[in-house]
Amino acid sequence: MKTLNYYLLLVGLGLGITTRAQTGFSGSLKTEYVPFSNYVRPVDSVKTGSTSDFKRMQLAFNLPLSFKVDTTGRPKMWALTAEGSYAKMTNRNYEETLFPTKMLNAQIGLVHMRPLGKTWSILAMASAGVFTDMEQINKDDILAQGGVLFIKHFNPRIAFGFGPVVTNTFGVPMVLPGLYFNWVTPGRYQLRVNFPEGITFGMQMTPSVSLNTVVELSGMTAERNVNNRSFLLGYQQIIAGLRPEFKLGKSLSFQLTGGTTLARSFSTTSRKLKDFFKFKEEADPRFTTTFYGSVGLKWDFSKK
Repeated sequence: MKTLNYYLLLVGLGLGITTRAQTGFSGSLKTEYVPFSNYVRPVDSVKTGSTSDFKRMQLAFNLPLSFKVDTTGRPKMWALTAEGSYAKMTNRNYEETLFPTKMLNAQIGLVHMRPLGKTWSILAMASAGVFTDMEQINKDDILAQGGVLFIKHFNPRIAFGFGPVVTNTFGVPMVLPGLYFNWVTPGRYQLRVNFPEGITFGMQMTPSVSLNTVVELSGMTAERNVNNRSFLLGYQQIIAGLRPEFKLGKSLSFQLTGGTTLARSFSTTSRKLKDFFKFKEEADPRFTTTFYGSVGLKWDFSKK
């Protein structure tokens, strides 16, 4: 599960963004709901009578500070990003408190992108924010991360990037490998693979309506203090479903998603460096598969 946590770190850093830079103010608002499902005990993988749900609201903004296009048509830009997620859980019939009832992730970041030669670009990012279970907010809840990616553009639809990522998520600053991959096929039927966010396949039914099948990875992080020790609590979910999208104009679109949770779990990691490399003998607490639903609004006031 540490691998999954690492992928979520990349998502939070912004490595899942597309390489198409936006020239204007853009953003998204999304609400999600996962109904009650049973807690699966990690010791023996027994489905218990304990249940938990998950409700989350997410808000993200992207504000370009400067934007230029070079002779090859590729952008050179600086942008300010901000995003926040607030989640609530109701936990029923547990003998002891295992999971939080609230989580808040809020961060602000700076992104710079520019061409390097004819087929390469560099993408640099830095962000800092508060990642908390809202029981007690202190300096341990502040996480910072940054990275530099060198992106190879094989053609306008395929890009691969790699580079170092620095984060204090695990206590002391650590340098980790960052990866990025984006592939979009042309035509009415479109496949998009974006690592580490997910996979989308669908069709443009009309100029204003599209229907997609999606598989997505997302999660949240919260610092928790247990017996005067700092731990990192990670919530992870992988969902699959159908997503119709409706364009409400040149700059606004509305999304509905209905499907199922392929995986939903929590993990707890000590923030000591030596513990990061330890093998966990016990599986992470998880939940049975259940319904997933979300409603989203996206806007992009870039020049068309």
